[in-house]
Amino acid sequence: MIDEGSEVPDDAPIQQARVWQGNGWTARVIKNEDDEGWAVAMIKDGEPEPALVGPWTMGRDKKNPKPLDVNAFHTLVKTASEVLRRHEQQLHAQLHKSTVVSVGDALIKVTLDIIPDDDHPYAVLTAIDEMGEQMASERVAASFKLSPASASAWIESDFRAPR
Repeated sequence: MIDEGSEVPDDAPIQQARVWQGNGWTARVIKNEDDEGWAVAMIKDGEPEPALVGPWTMGRDKKNPKPLDVNAFHTLVKTASEVLRRHEQQLHAQLHKSTVVSVGDALIKVTLDIIPDDDHPYAVLTAIDEMGEQMASERVAASFKLSPASASAWIESDFRAPR
């Protein structure tokens, strides 16, 4: 029972049947546009789009959605966080590549870091020796394909810009 003299602070988290906030996330139960069921959208604070939208369970009356609760919310936060983590890992793998090549009796690590600028994307090719020291660095096209062969060719050309 709420005392009429007490007020809920503006920054208090919402914890209602169809909207639940906390831990930097908002879960919102929405009508599923594809069928007669319900869905839940997980939105990270500050983001315009949901990180995850999935089916939501019908309530006992088979018309309305099951209400959100603390356990369901924590499970949804964990799942949505994992989706974001996998997306970040995939993006990192697309933008940062490396290979190791043997030159003489030395191993040289060559990395390619793609800079996804909207107007002028490019990449930076870097050679690193076995001691972790940078041997060379060169700006290349974002479309440069790093492979053991292309890395070896770059090293053998005394690190001249690949064509």
